[in-house]
Amino acid sequence: MKIKQIAVFLENKKGRLAEVTRVLSEAGVNIRALSLADTADFGILRLIVNDTEKALAALKIKEFVAQVNEVIAVEIEDKPGGLSKILDVFEKENINIEYMYAFVEKHVDNAIVIFRTDEHQKMIDVLGKHKIGIVSNDVLKNL
Repeated sequence: MKIKQIAVFLENKKGRLAEVTRVLSEAGVNIRALSLADTADFGILRLIVNDTEKALAALKIKEFVAQVNEVIAVEIEDKPGGLSKILDVFEKENINIEYMYAFVEKHVDNAIVIFRTDEHQKMIDVLGKHKIGIVSNDVLKNL
């Protein structure tokens, strides 16, 4: 199952990240996971939140450039080799990973890793074939 992720384009200047988190906080949006990548001029903040529509609306009101795209959240054993095992499956099945980021949730025993690929359905099929847990939007909202 694919989940929704918000990508926010930020000028690389002091205070912009704090401003995004303040806007989301004021809108009552909880950040479940995030990743920040930057260059000299701008950054891309990727967010998984408990209410994608509310977050996107709040960011757009404050004139942030933001868009929603789809990623896949996968449950991985939170122990040495857990990530390696999943990446070995992707390598054998010839799935390219564009980017990924992870978080560990205090209420579950496994880590959750967010994957972005250009072959979502193939990844979903491979995960099912190998009996690897996929996390839904509803589960992430309730963590």
